[in-house]
Amino acid sequence: MKYRSLALFSTLVLGAGLAACSSGDSSDGSGSGRTALDVWLMRDSVSAGFQKEFETGFEKAHPGIDLKIQIQEWEGIGEKVTAALASNDAPDVIEVGNTQVAQYAQSGGLTDFSDRVDELRGGDWLKGLAEPGSYDGKQYGIPYYAANRVVIHRTDLFERAGVDPASIRTRDQWIAATRKLDKGGTQGIYLPGQNWYVLSGFVWDEGGDLAVKSGGGWKGGLDSPEALRAMDFYQRLQALGKGPKDSDESQPPQAEVMAKGQVAQIIAVPGGAKVIEEKNPELKGKLGFFPIPGKSADRPGAVFTGGSDLVVPAVAAHQEEAFTFIRELTGDAWQKKLAVAMSYVPNKTTLADAVSGDPGTAAMAAGAANGHATPNTPQWAAVEAKNPVKEYMTAVLTGEDTASEAAKASRTITDTLNSGS
Repeated sequence: MKYRSLALFSTLVLGAGLAACSSGDSSDGSGSGRTALDVWLMRDSVSAGFQKEFETGFEKAHPGIDLKIQIQEWEGIGEKVTAALASNDAPDVIEVGNTQVAQYAQSGGLTDFSDRVDELRGGDWLKGLAEPGSYDGKQYGIPYYAANRVVIHRTDLFERAGVDPASIRTRDQWIAATRKLDKGGTQGIYLPGQNWYVLSGFVWDEGGDLAVKSGGGWKGGLDSPEALRAMDFYQRLQALGKGPKDSDESQPPQAEVMAKGQVAQIIAVPGGAKVIEEKNPELKGKLGFFPIPGKSADRPGAVFTGGSDLVVPAVAAHQEEAFTFIRELTGDAWQKKLAVAMSYVPNKTTLADAVSGDPGTAAMAAGAANGHATPNTPQWAAVEAKNPVKEYMTAVLTGEDTASEAAKASRTITDTLNSGS
């Protein structure tokens, strides 16, 4: 399975112009009287085999609908969706990154599904997909699938150090185990200094957030007591390896670093294991997975939930048929098949058993139960463009005062989030 970078789940690059959308006709043009339902799904969100199986099953169950799925590229999709929502010729259903729903809903361009959440069993949805799918108290995005980070570890190095990964249930146990691993020529963990998604999980674990609503606006939260405790933990964990303090997980690619053979753990999506094995075939069969540990043993650590939601343009011609499509694709039967076919986390916590046979995805699903998303505001993309969180992390890891640097980063977040209000 090829995983997209989780960064794509948080910010999409805006670029290409509007391509042809749906025809808006109620017929498929063949004289059959069937409704042509135009759907945009993103590259690699489904395999060709799954797409064919779903189309066949859906049209058999709903013979009055002619399903027309178009695969879209991530590059430039933001501008393309924005243009489609403003047109009179939009597709009926669009897959969007979960954290993009707010920016599209803000314009009034999406259909509100608040009164149909119960019909879709929304009470079981993953929090990290459902919350960013809402805006201003209304549910516009319907959770589709999720992916999140886990700990990828070297089983042979753990065994040599006398560490049982199954015994690592808390952050304190994780630190103790990583200290045992961080000896000789082995790095206990490779954790770059600017992996702000991982820091975010620790902030959420402590009960804080990157930003909170305050007095009708937003206030940066990195200087809260909870966030300061999270940074302290990140600093202690990061010190048990040789990760660079001034770059993130993509520079250099952390899977390639682990493939060199001197790293016991990284924090990544499970698909990173395939990259490691491709770069170093000698590590095949020597990689395992466990959820990021939490503060207590009864709950895994909080994680950033990447993934997609399904939305319906307000101007879509076939609203009821679009809902039928969403109800099917996000329903239990097809969610189980999609999870197995694509190594995704299903959209409901009640479906985690569907991936129990895949160790990496099972670890990911366990963590997804404590999934979160970035602050639910259209202005968050502007924060990521500046990324004061990365600058803050590097400053602290290179010896600057944590409290003063946190206050500085929080002011930048506050100013950026409120500049568009």
